[in-house]
This record gives sequence, C-alpha cells and structure tokens, in this order.
Amino acid sequence: MTHNRNLERWAPVIVLVVTLLIWQIGVMAFSVPEFIFPSPWEIAKQFAEFKGPLLEAAWKTFWVTMLGFGISIVVGVLLGFLVGSSRLAYAAFYPLMTAFNAVPKAAITPILVVWFGIGLGPGILTAFLISFFPITVNIATGLATLEPELEDVLRVLGAKRWDVLMKVGLPRSMPYFYGSLKVAITLAFVGTVLAEMTAGDSGIGYLMQTAGSQQRLPLAFAGLVIIGAMAMAMYELFSAIEKRTTAWAHRGSQGH
Repeated sequence: MTHNRNLERWAPVIVLVVTLLIWQIGVMAFSVPEFIFPSPWEIAKQFAEFKGPLLEAAWKTFWVTMLGFGISIVVGVLLGFLVGSSRLAYAAFYPLMTAFNAVPKAAITPILVVWFGIGLGPGILTAFLISFFPITVNIATGLATLEPELEDVLRVLGAKRWDVLMKVGLPRSMPYFYGSLKVAITLAFVGTVLAEMTAGDSGIGYLMQTAGSQQRLPLAFAGLVIIGAMAMAMYELFSAIEKRTTAWAHRGSQGH
C-alpha cells in the first residue's frame, strides 16, 4: 500500500523525466534545428541566459491573471448562486451564458483593446471572461441538483428556502466549486497570455510573441514552460485546499 502511494506521488515526475528524455533524444537523433523545434537542453540554456526578463514577465502575467481570476470567482459564485437557487433564473440565464461561452475569446480581445487600450485592462478582462463560466455552472449545478426529498424533509422540520441553500446547498456545492477552480485557473492563464500576445506590452505572452517573430523558439518555449508551471502550481494549491476542506466528498479517492 505504501509502495503504491509512493509510486502515485512520484508518477508525474517520472512521466516528466521520461518525456524530456524522449524529446531530447528525438531532437538529437533527427538533427532538428532549434528554430523549428528546440530540445529541452536548449530551452534550459535560454532559462539561464534570460532568467531575469523571464521572471519579470512571469510575475506580470501571474498577477494580471490573479486579478482576472479573482473577479471571475466573485462574479461566478454570485451568478451561480442566482442561477442555481431559482428555476426561473436558471431558465432565463443559462442559455444566454452558454451562448456567450461559445464566443471565441480571441475575437473579443481586439474589441477590449479598442475600449480599454493596450495594456493590462484587456488581459484582466480576458482572464475573467474566459474563466467565470465554469465556476458559475458548477455552483449552479451543485445547488440545482439538491435532492427534492431532502429539501422537503428540511422544510417539514421548519427550514426556509434560504436556510436550505446556505446550510445544505452551498456546502454540498463545495466539491463542484473546487473542481471548477482547477479548470478556471488554467483558462485564466490562457486568457491573459492571449491578450498579451494580441495587444500587450509586457508579460509572458508579449515575450513569446517577440521571441517568435525573431525565430527564437527556445525562448518562446521557455515562456510556455513557465506558464505551464504557474498553472500547475495553482492547480496543486486548489487541490490541497480541496482535500483539507472537502475530504468528506473524496473518501473513495483518499483511500480511507
């Protein structure tokens, strides 16, 4: 049992190392030029050479993403609560939100640039627009799927609709909420980088755009690795919080 848990813990690292080895060997074996598909070693050398600019750009991308993501949490939870607690609101808002979510955010970013200019505004708003939908849907689903029999029993015992939602519905929605956060944070990074590449003057997306235009693919790949690392770190953070606060909902996966 302990052996399996250790293997499970180290499995991502093992897969990563094997992937990097295959990648490095493949590039070397086929003599692929670095301006077409750089090897991990070339990317690592770019990290060392441009550590300062990469970290500075990563920090700007990170806090812009966090601002947009924070807004998406507030709006997503409030909208999800509204939609999930009322059948009328569910019928009125859900189709419209689905239609809005289907709109490519890459098509919205130029409009945001016209409205707010080049800079941080489009990045924050794109991160918000692309990440609030999963939070809204999951909160609404958690509330809307509350068992009618349970609600009837609680009402017979004197609970009002508000009490049922706040004391039963919201706690029951927490696993859905944390699941949506893990999806939304990755989308938020996508939105920020998209805006930076379209109309930014700083950040990882802008750095990658500049590096790509100069055919410096190892530096562009270094930017991709940083984005992936930041998204993975935030994913693990939400997973840790989820395990501590909603362990009751994951007993099967925790091995209890």
